[in-house]
Amino acid sequence: MVETMKLILTEEWDKTFPKSDKVNHRKVTFHNRYGITLAADLYEPMGAEGRLAAIAVCGPFGAVKEQAAGLYAQAMAERGFLTIAFDPSFTGESGGMPRYMASPDINTEDFQAAVDFLSVQENVDAEKIGIIGICGWGGMALNVAALDTRIKATVASTMYDMSRVNANGYFDENDNASDRYEARKALNIQRTVDYKNGSYELGGGVVDPLPEDAPFFVKDYYDFYKTSRGYHVRSLNSNGGWNKIGCMSFLNQPILCYSEEIQSAVLVMHGEKAHSCYFSKDAFQKLQGDNKELLLIPDAVHTDLYDKTDVIPFDKLEQFFQDNLK
Repeated sequence: MVETMKLILTEEWDKTFPKSDKVNHRKVTFHNRYGITLAADLYEPMGAEGRLAAIAVCGPFGAVKEQAAGLYAQAMAERGFLTIAFDPSFTGESGGMPRYMASPDINTEDFQAAVDFLSVQENVDAEKIGIIGICGWGGMALNVAALDTRIKATVASTMYDMSRVNANGYFDENDNASDRYEARKALNIQRTVDYKNGSYELGGGVVDPLPEDAPFFVKDYYDFYKTSRGYHVRSLNSNGGWNKIGCMSFLNQPILCYSEEIQSAVLVMHGEKAHSCYFSKDAFQKLQGDNKELLLIPDAVHTDLYDKTDVIPFDKLEQFFQDNLK
């Protein structure tokens, strides 16, 4: 018997996108194999009958289900799929203590727990389950696709490889033993400080106020997380961010070691002008088989695939899942 904690879930519509009149929406909870209770929004096509193909959605890294993940989930439910958008362990409305920690293992497990939940729903066809991971959860989606054979189709959207960016820095500028040593040293000094204080110091979310000389990708994040476009009160990136040591384990634990062994279908999609596009291009090169596709979207930057419905290729996603969840 797994003990699960009772979560307090917001019942009002507090998303960064408008509610659709084409789907039924409700809050649900499920647990992962570590006993952490996860909170999710479930979206079901209005008037749907029989067993449906289902999709679990998560991301971006440091966001909540009321932002991009929920937008994707609702849009795919409008197209006939039963979907859930969930908060990862230690964040949003999900359980897990201490708060604001990330883990390559536990966060991969969160996706598998979402598949557990979908697999036992009476109105879901357990043989037709896919996942969508956005930003850092795009990399996590590829990792779980290599592990969970129940997943028949995976989309990685505007993906980050969180192990790579933590270990190597942006654009691999710190990809050397000396810089990694200094990063580890700083994190371990912080661990001692946190233990002495009995609390975890936050790293800060997206920089605010925005410096005039900030690089474009920082301005891109600010435009989403710190404005009415995408701000949410529970979003780490919109507010105080992860704990300073929250992502520490990614330095030593690569998440894409076996991605070339994914047998199920994968669609990797990225904005062609996104600062992060190299993550998708390199991840795709490692994939094997004729059921893998890389879609580069002209003129799109990183956060365009968070919420811009005229840029996100939902028709393509619908066709991809219809073709591979059958």
